[in-house]
Amino acid sequence: MASIITLPITLSPIPEGWSKPTPPSTPKLTPAIPRVVYPAGPSFVASARRQLLQRSFAEDDEHVLKVRAEAEKLAKAGEGEDEYPGLGLEEESQELLASDPKEWKKQDHYAILGLGHLRYKATDEHIKVAHRRKVLRHHPDKKAGASGSSTNDDAFFKCIQKAHETLTNPERRRQFDSVDWNIDDSVPDFHHIPAEDYCAIVGPMFAREARFSKIQPVPEFGGQDASKKEVEGFYDFWYNFDSWRSFEWHDKEVNEGSDSRDDKRFTEKKNKTERARRKKDDNTRLRELVDEVLAHDPRIKRIKAEEKAARDAKKKGGAGTTNGKPLTAAEKAAAAKKIKEEEEAKKEKEKKSSEASKADREAAKKAKEAARKNLKKWKKSIAGVITSSNYFLPDGTAPPASTVEKQLGELDTLCELLEPEEVKGLKEEVEKAGKDGAKDVLVNSVKALGDKGEGKFTEFA
Repeated sequence: MASIITLPITLSPIPEGWSKPTPPSTPKLTPAIPRVVYPAGPSFVASARRQLLQRSFAEDDEHVLKVRAEAEKLAKAGEGEDEYPGLGLEEESQELLASDPKEWKKQDHYAILGLGHLRYKATDEHIKVAHRRKVLRHHPDKKAGASGSSTNDDAFFKCIQKAHETLTNPERRRQFDSVDWNIDDSVPDFHHIPAEDYCAIVGPMFAREARFSKIQPVPEFGGQDASKKEVEGFYDFWYNFDSWRSFEWHDKEVNEGSDSRDDKRFTEKKNKTERARRKKDDNTRLRELVDEVLAHDPRIKRIKAEEKAARDAKKKGGAGTTNGKPLTAAEKAAAAKKIKEEEEAKKEKEKKSSEASKADREAAKKAKEAARKNLKKWKKSIAGVITSSNYFLPDGTAPPASTVEKQLGELDTLCELLEPEEVKGLKEEVEKAGKDGAKDVLVNSVKALGDKGEGKFTEFA
C-alpha cells in the first residue's frame, strides 16, 4: 500500500514582476466537407478475394504461393532455360576465345554466341537466350580475380556484345548472312550423280539458297515422281528469283582520322561499284547453277518420255492408249528407253561436231585470259598519259586532289565497263593521241558506252 512522506522543503518566493502567462489562442476549425472513401490496397483485395471465394486465411495463402511459383516457372521458361537446353553452350576453342573485337568484321558472330549449329536458322529468342548465357559465363565482373583467368576475357566479352548487336539488328544480320563464309555452298559434279540420288543431293542445295528469297515460302525441289506442273513451277520460280542478298559487309571503311569529303565520296563510290559487281556475279552464279541442274535433271527426261509415249499412243489408238487401251508399265518403260537412246545418239553427234571447234575456243579463251592479265598494265599506261597531261589542265597549274581522284576513279569505272580487248584498243588510241587528244579519246569512249555510262562520268563526259 502506498505511503505519504512529507519532505522539509520550503519553496522560494515568486520573483517580482512575474505575471501569469496568457494562454495561447485556439484557432477555429474549418467547416467539415463530406468526402467519399473507397476501400483499396492489397489488404482489401485479399479480404474481398477471401469473401468472394469463401476461403480461409490458410487456403488463400496457399493459393497465392502456388500462383507465384507458376509465375516464376513461366518467367524461367521465357528465358529459355527449359525450352532450349544446351543453347549457347557450344565448345569454345582457344582461337575463338582469342578473337579480337577490333576485327569484328572477320569474326563468326554465330559461333561467338554458341549458335554455330543454327546460323541463319536461329530465331530472335535463340539469340536472346544464347547471349544471356554467354554474358553470365564471360562477364568481366564475374571473372575478376578468378584463378587462371585469361587477360583476353574482357576482349571476348566485347566480341559477345558486338555479335549480339549485329544479330539483333535485322539489317546488319542480313548483311552478315549474305557473306557467311561458314556455310557450305559447294556444288557437286552433276555428271557423276546417279539418277536415283539426284533429288536427295540437289534439294538441300536449293534449300540453302532459298534463305535469300524475298518471296516465301520457296517451292521445294521435289522427288523423283514430281509432276510436270511441280517441276516447271520450281524452275520458273528460280529463273525469276528475287534475292535480298547484298554485300555491304565487304565495304571498305574511310581512313581513320580523315576528314576529307573527297576521300569519303571516293570510298563510297568504290564501295558502291564493288557491291554492284558482287551482286552481278552472284546473280550469274545462281543462273548458271539453275541451268546446270535443269540440264541434268532426270525428271525432265522422264516427263519428255511420257509425253512422247502419249503422243505415239494417240496416233495409234487414242490419247494415252494403245488400240483404245491405256499404256502398260512395260510400254511406258520401252518408250522411255527409246527416248533415252535417241538423246544419247544426239549428244554423241553434238560431241563430235564440237570437238572440231574445241581448239579454236580454247585459243580464244587463252587470248581473253591473257588480255585480262594485261588489263592492269594497260590501265596504268592510260593513267600515265593522264598524269603527264597534268590531268588536262594548263601547264603550271597544280591539279586539285579532287580532280585527280575523280579522273582516276572514272578511268577505273571506264575500264570495268569495257572488255579487256577494248581497254587495249583504248590504251593504244590514248598513247597515239598524246597530251593534246587523249581527253577527246576518253570522252568518245564514254559516249560509246551509251546507257551503261549514264550518270557515272563528269570529268570525261
